[in-house]
Amino acid sequence: MESMDEQLEMFRRLTEAPGAPGHEQAVSSLMKEYLTPYAESFFSDGLGSLIAQHTGDPQGPKVMIAGHMDEVAFMVTRITDQGFLRIQPLGGWWSQVMLSQRVIVQTRDGMVEGVIGSKPPHLLKGDARKKALDIKDMYVDVGASSKEEAVSFGIRPGDTVIPVSPFTVMKNPKLLLGKAWDNRFGIAAAIDVMKRLAKEGHPNILYSVGTVQEEVGLRGAQTAVQTVIPDIAFALDVGIDAGTPGITEDEATTYLGKGPSIGIYDATMVPHKGLRDFVFQVANECNLPFQYETIPGGGTDAGRFHLAGKGIPSLNITVPARYIHSHVSIIHRDDYDTAIELLVQVIQRLDHSTVEKLRTY
Repeated sequence: MESMDEQLEMFRRLTEAPGAPGHEQAVSSLMKEYLTPYAESFFSDGLGSLIAQHTGDPQGPKVMIAGHMDEVAFMVTRITDQGFLRIQPLGGWWSQVMLSQRVIVQTRDGMVEGVIGSKPPHLLKGDARKKALDIKDMYVDVGASSKEEAVSFGIRPGDTVIPVSPFTVMKNPKLLLGKAWDNRFGIAAAIDVMKRLAKEGHPNILYSVGTVQEEVGLRGAQTAVQTVIPDIAFALDVGIDAGTPGITEDEATTYLGKGPSIGIYDATMVPHKGLRDFVFQVANECNLPFQYETIPGGGTDAGRFHLAGKGIPSLNITVPARYIHSHVSIIHRDDYDTAIELLVQVIQRLDHSTVEKLRTY
């Protein structure tokens, strides 16, 4: 088993890597680096999703585990005459988490530091001070004094803008703070599960996948699952921690430190009952804590996975997270470790006969 320092270093590298939707190459390179000792082959779909294969039994079922590589980010749409950058959100942003946050602009010549700014509140009148500022009224300040100077930095429309937030082990070392846990959790988990199964053995053909463009419409999920056409698919992602102030039990029911969550409903999918119940059974047999998750207003890559081919039994396995779709989020190390153990135990039991039984109505 790798040391804690090695594990934390992987978390640091993955969370700090830039990965705007459609620009996930840095994350893909890291995922491939970590999986190279274990995967026998790599291939991609046409959009850039990374697919790593490890064969336990050449006659076994195809099992796909996937996290999405992209994070919520921005794109430069225009450079003003004064050298400020107008931006377009890539994924779902709440404007109140954006102002005065540090960012980097990914240019063809390298990274350029900047900060998200707006008209000062001192100059706003009346009720305008009380309202959340529209994203269209924000900009990125890269320290340029003119459009020409910003262009000389290598910046052009179409460049992506990424939050800056260093990975941090908090005072409680179980809590891990970092950028883009949504969804570098899923990428780290896809890596660690394949590592474990490559060493311990499994009765199937395993595909660890990093999908692209989830935050803008589950796009890589659709092309990746069509490339693999697995027999079983798991989407690895993050959910909402109900333990933060203001959240009621009717809004969220999963908590940091109480185990990974098994999806029972979301807006894009009713999970396959046989697969869902099988995962419940394995978790109980192995005495692994887990939680039930519903996402009535959203979904994960499994929303595309389960509709591929003639239909793929699919399930969400998530961990609770705080402050997703912002510059920084928090997960609990125990939830991560238990999610890995649950996935390993489940996949080791997904032999040909078990999968056939699950798929039979």
